Amino acid sequence: MSDTATPKPGKVLVAADQLRAFSAALLEKGGLHAGQARTAADVFVWAALRGVDSHGIARVPAYLDLLAKGVANADAVLTVESTAPAAAVLDADRAPGPVALSAAADEAVNRARISGVAAVGVRRTVHTGAIGYYVSKIAEQGLVGIGYVAGMPNMAYAGVKGAAVATSPLAIAVPAEAHAPLLLDMATATIALGKIRQAKASGTPLPEGAAATADGTPTTDPELAVMPLPLGGAKGSGMSLAFELLTSVLVGAPIFAAFHSDDPQGRAHRQNALLIALDPAAFGDPAAFTEAVDATLATLRRLPPADGAEGVFYPGERSAAVAESRAARGIPVAPKVWRELTEAAEKFGLSLPEQVPVPTA
Repeated sequence: MSDTATPKPGKVLVAADQLRAFSAALLEKGGLHAGQARTAADVFVWAALRGVDSHGIARVPAYLDLLAKGVANADAVLTVESTAPAAAVLDADRAPGPVALSAAADEAVNRARISGVAAVGVRRTVHTGAIGYYVSKIAEQGLVGIGYVAGMPNMAYAGVKGAAVATSPLAIAVPAEAHAPLLLDMATATIALGKIRQAKASGTPLPEGAAATADGTPTTDPELAVMPLPLGGAKGSGMSLAFELLTSVLVGAPIFAAFHSDDPQGRAHRQNALLIALDPAAFGDPAAFTEAVDATLATLRRLPPADGAEGVFYPGERSAAVAESRAARGIPVAPKVWRELTEAAEKFGLSLPEQVPVPTA
């Protein structure tokens, strides 16, 4: 992933702290409590800094809409249920995902400090946001973070006609000392839904084997494509189904079976998650672990690159470099998103954040 100082034509640059404060102010006006608004804004800015714009500031107007429609509960009461020291279920009461999963990550870290390992399931949340954020927060505490999410079916399943499973993501963060943490953050789909919408808007053909029509027929025509195909065919769809069992079914809030039933409520938007924290100290010397992580990453980076490759990178390395660049130069905001933010600011009587001057060549 690359990033440049100059945004694309029509984009504006905004400093991360300005964008974070502005987003939090909007979300608070939208109904969230101040602390929850700051938490959600931090998740969005984290994603925007790393170049994951689909889960960045573009999500602020979308979350304002979820709050206004009551899909997300601005007055949610989070409760933690537990019958074992190393496991718990956090009932989110339809709180926005950034609020619920941030609390779950803290809970997992606290329990793992005592038990060496902890798993916290999240029940009944609304759009989890960038799952890499939560496992990264666990890694910042020196622990290994693992996360799974299950959502509404919007992806094909091998051998099934029509949408069957969700583009459920997996994220793993491993702390290091001399390197940025390893961060594997991936969906079980070949292509994101946002990429299909972008291809439709631009009229650009989709890659072979990336998307399908409503009945599940593979297509490269963005006008006909309505859903992504699973990554690796049966492997990706199988992973998605497994994540449904590890999250939704495990916490007593099945999505898949309800979605495919005759109950209209089965299609009401919701998501579930599972966050796991592993304390390296429970497995041996934590300092030796971190040293070995650094050695592993350094070894990988020294391997000879293939012909035509830009280099050898480990998961999360390039997005960490993008974050460093954007933190110094500003975060680019797309014209459509800026217009939506402007409209929201006018609605709530807020001032837009100050723009960073665009560098000239």
